[in-house]
Amino acid sequence: MINEEQLDPIVIDFTEIRQNKLDESFLGAFGNWIKLITQRMFDNPGVGSRYGGVKVRGTPTEVRAFARALGNEKKYIDIAKKYGLDDPRTISNKANLKKAVASFERETGIKWPFK
Repeated sequence: MINEEQLDPIVIDFTEIRQNKLDESFLGAFGNWIKLITQRMFDNPGVGSRYGGVKVRGTPTEVRAFARALGNEKKYIDIAKKYGLDDPRTISNKANLKKAVASFERETGIKWPFK
């Protein structure tokens, strides 16, 4: 049995990422981190240390862009589940998500793993 109290935090360090080559294995790992963080957000909206937590490092612009993209990803999923994909609220949230993702990609140079 896994003791959730002992899980290590997910650490995303954009400064370190900039210094290293962005290869396919990194992009796969990044996609898995985002997937795991999103799952934790649905299980426990606080994503607190109980689940290992998440630490994001980088410039303030990078960190804000990441948080905005991740938050919009969650909002879009929530609205789509509640109202369906054709609802105007879902479509509006998808547009907000696209803007947040574009900002993240522009600020970090990293492709957002979900489209």
